[in-house]
Amino acid sequence: MKATYLKIYPENPDEKKIQTIVECLRNGGVVIYPTDTVYGIGCDIFQQKAVERICQIKNVLPQKSNLSFICYDLSNIAEYAKVEDNVFKVMKKSLPGAFTFILKTSSKVPKIINSKKKTVGIRIPDNNIPRMIVKELGAPILTSSIKDDDEIIEYSTDPELIYEKFKFQVDIIVDGGFGNNVASTIVDCSEGDFDIIREGLGDLSLYV
Repeated sequence: MKATYLKIYPENPDEKKIQTIVECLRNGGVVIYPTDTVYGIGCDIFQQKAVERICQIKNVLPQKSNLSFICYDLSNIAEYAKVEDNVFKVMKKSLPGAFTFILKTSSKVPKIINSKKKTVGIRIPDNNIPRMIVKELGAPILTSSIKDDDEIIEYSTDPELIYEKFKFQVDIIVDGGFGNNVASTIVDCSEGDFDIIREGLGDLSLYV
């Protein structure tokens, strides 16, 4: 079956369309959506088969995958990750923003994601679409960047081209306008320090 193509404006997301996405995720669906950086592919973190589907699409083993969570805000992060006070202060200043913070997992992280890994990436993107989805869902969504096969262009930015590529692999593709082609800055805070693993769109020096 072909994926549903939904045009949503980040400035003022249509609540009915957001609800359609949330129902799809609750039923184990897989969705592609915009963030404040590159387009992402995601599902409800508690839908095991959907997590496996994403790993299949990305061609990685669930136990070895570097998948992150999108959260609505910092209020429920402690449910899924252990955050040191100094790290929390920086996250509070820099989020929502173009960062992925790697933290130690809590026991609430589903076992399929946490089988071997003791860390998880946390994202709160500065984009109303994924944040509204998460808020309505009442749980984080598992997320991974959409990569491009092109050797020059690393990330797909055009939602129509993304649709052509993934329309038979996912359930919904959200057109939130052209995406960025620079990913988030990944910061490993699992030991309480700020170790930049990948320089991306976010500038950590503004907050540390």
